[in-house]
Amino acid sequence: MKTILTFVATLFFITNAAFAQVKWSVDPAHTNARFEVSHLGISFVDGSFNTLSGAVETTDGSNFNQAKIAFEIDVNSIDTRVDARDEHLKSDDFFNAAQFPKMSLTNGVLTKGKKGKFVLKGDLTIRDVTKPVEFQVTQNNGIITDPWGKTRVGFTATTTINRMDYNIKYNDKLPSGVQAVASDVKIIVNTELVKN
Repeated sequence: MKTILTFVATLFFITNAAFAQVKWSVDPAHTNARFEVSHLGISFVDGSFNTLSGAVETTDGSNFNQAKIAFEIDVNSIDTRVDARDEHLKSDDFFNAAQFPKMSLTNGVLTKGKKGKFVLKGDLTIRDVTKPVEFQVTQNNGIITDPWGKTRVGFTATTTINRMDYNIKYNDKLPSGVQAVASDVKIIVNTELVKN
């Protein structure tokens, strides 16, 4: 009986060790969140957010299938390389950064597909609106150990949202009816994670 109990306890320990939760932190120095949107129907304006944070939790070590993800962006850190445009984007015409200073992705779950591809589904909050969103995600070149002994992994996530769905209602138009700023916005997030 004692032998059986010892075996069960050992099996329980091994099973829990094999599926131990591992936490990863976003390295802000090597992570960027960018967007791209059509301007006047003839070109594109792009920008980024310079202040962000996030965390990832895997339930099976370095296997990112079913990883849990949370992300937060400081709207006031928007940077399109034109100060006047940045201020306009912070206004109520767009993000209303004074009232809604953060954008976030919550309840994110990463599901593995084929050849290093994943799908990330979660809840994206912009201004006072939260909606489900789906990112297409690529894992970049596997998992590495850096020269300082830290374990790192990189991902690129992309999606397109309709800004009107998030109460970003600015809608000036040309006489032809073309929007000054298109409704569809492409989002690209390049993330480097460090194993805690």
